[in-house]
Amino acid sequence: MDASWLKPIVETKYLSAENAHRYRAILRYFYIQHERMRQYLFPEEVYAFLKQHNEFADYTEDELQQDLDQLVKWNNLIARQETSHIRTIEEFKKKRFRYQCSPYTVEIERMIRTLEQLGDSFGGSLEKTRFDRLYASLSRMETIISANFQEKPDEIHQVWEETFDYFKKIIHHSADYIAYLHSENLEERMTAESFLVYKEQFTAYLRDFIVALQKTSMQIERLLEDLPDEGVDRFIEHVVDYERSIPRFAESAPSRAECIEEKRETWRSLREWFLGRDGHESELAFLQHQTNEAIRRLTRIVQRLGERHHHFRSRKGDYLHLARWFSQLSSIEEAHCLSAVVFGCFHTKHLIADNEATDDMYRDVWEEAPMEWVTKPRVRHYGEKKKPQAIEEKKREKEEARRRYLEEKAREEAELKQLVKDGKIVLAELGEVTPYVRKTLLAWIAKAMGKEQPTVKTENGWDIRIVRRDDTICLHAEDGTLVMPNYEIEVMAKGGSEDGGVV
Repeated sequence: MDASWLKPIVETKYLSAENAHRYRAILRYFYIQHERMRQYLFPEEVYAFLKQHNEFADYTEDELQQDLDQLVKWNNLIARQETSHIRTIEEFKKKRFRYQCSPYTVEIERMIRTLEQLGDSFGGSLEKTRFDRLYASLSRMETIISANFQEKPDEIHQVWEETFDYFKKIIHHSADYIAYLHSENLEERMTAESFLVYKEQFTAYLRDFIVALQKTSMQIERLLEDLPDEGVDRFIEHVVDYERSIPRFAESAPSRAECIEEKRETWRSLREWFLGRDGHESELAFLQHQTNEAIRRLTRIVQRLGERHHHFRSRKGDYLHLARWFSQLSSIEEAHCLSAVVFGCFHTKHLIADNEATDDMYRDVWEEAPMEWVTKPRVRHYGEKKKPQAIEEKKREKEEARRRYLEEKAREEAELKQLVKDGKIVLAELGEVTPYVRKTLLAWIAKAMGKEQPTVKTENGWDIRIVRRDDTICLHAEDGTLVMPNYEIEVMAKGGSEDGGVV
């Protein structure tokens, strides 16, 4: 990072200093005269200009000289002693100065003028011709590369400047206009009835831009993909060499390698804006999406305004037309048919039934089986009558369920006991086990590893200790294979319950 980026900009102090209104008036006059090609001004001219305004009625020449000296200290003005037309030594000793605004001041005032013209809303535009000009400039660049740089250096430099001038205008103006389309001021104006007058012009403007953008952008993308990297690098080198050949009294000018790298980054930004980067959506596609979304939003707003306008429109003519239509019918049956078409069915009833909905979206209503619906009185204290029923004794079913549960638990504990060999369970030596055995062993390991000492008491009364080995194993079960660390479960004491169940 260049250290100059971190230094404070003293040239902007006049914008917020104590006497900012005086400093701004002086520098605005210098800027206006600079634009009129008058570079040097005498204090008398500045004083005459300020005295024309009521705000400077009490302003003195001494105050002006103090302000000019302060602006010189802030590098806003450059003082030059006037040595011509000196008639006496006293005039020379007074050091009569002429003043010129510095380049920083010119750019600051130019920016302030732009901001004053901008106002509270975004500007910008969506000019379709800029893409055509950018494509023509890139085509010119491709021609120079194909001809092995036969053009003059100033011509090559001009092509480069035009290319990125069009590109910067596309970025800045389109970004500002998209922000304008999403601003709150435009939202409020779109909801007004007066917006209907501009809807056709607004829609045509956006539509023409989209058509031109889609037409030209594809040509630009294809051209950017076809341009060789080596040719672009040589083109950049020619541009840098020409810029460095221009005489300048710069104390610390950047090196040739730094200039080349900077312009490569600029070219890379142009390519990524049109082609995207690392598979991400390009800024061009985002601009198209935003413009299309603006057209859709505009269409929805116009539709709502039209519906609102239509809602308050008188229907007297429509009703008179329908009345004449009904009067021309020959029978009441035809009038009933016309009424059903125009006004729909009268006294319709909506019935709801607890019918299971089908997943077939093409199934019609009459293809469903009929359902019965029992109506209930709509009173507060209504309750359905219940018949007294006897309490069934299900002792036999309970005993049968308990017996099956105990048998299942006894079988599971027998499976666990069969795994114990020489007072321990070696998981690496186990064959295929049942899902219950796998879950029980993993639960024991998890319970033991959560303690400081890997020793726990299981639900069936066993005292076990978990020992971990260094390698990994595959525990095979009926429902799959588990790759896990190698554990051994040492059974230090066996207990049991009356039912012999293991959880």
